[in-house]
Amino acid sequence: MTATQRRGRRIMMTPGERDSYLAEQRTCRVATVSEDGRPHIGALWFVWDGTSLWLYSITRSLRWSQLRQDPRIAVVVDDGVEYGELRGVELSGTAVAVGEAPRTGETFAELDVPERLFASKYFGLEDMPHDGRHAWLRLTPDAVTSWDFRKLAGLS
Repeated sequence: MTATQRRGRRIMMTPGERDSYLAEQRTCRVATVSEDGRPHIGALWFVWDGTSLWLYSITRSLRWSQLRQDPRIAVVVDDGVEYGELRGVELSGTAVAVGEAPRTGETFAELDVPERLFASKYFGLEDMPHDGRHAWLRLTPDAVTSWDFRKLAGLS
């Protein structure tokens, strides 16, 4: 069950606003933790299916190896230039690898929706291309926090 946002209710996105926002944004920042507790943050492409955030990560990355040791993850998607334009969503929880790693395109029903969404969003294709270097991580968040500062000025 996802934790309820307590602070900033005035600027919190509705579920529909959040879903639309996550569908239109292209890049997120993913935070993982090393064995000694140091954070690591990197940019990544993603898709949101309305319930889970799907990350397509290189399996030989620091992120992937850290998540094998400690699956806790936090992800931020945000934009805006001026203070009154700032918007974003933070999602946190546990990352789960889904499908073969690295992904070669074997049939895996759970990946049908994220791969269709990803192929369309980033490549303008119907079918997902596979390079044998990436694999899927699913984050079904325990906590979601959102903000849309445009609501302060009544711009949204």
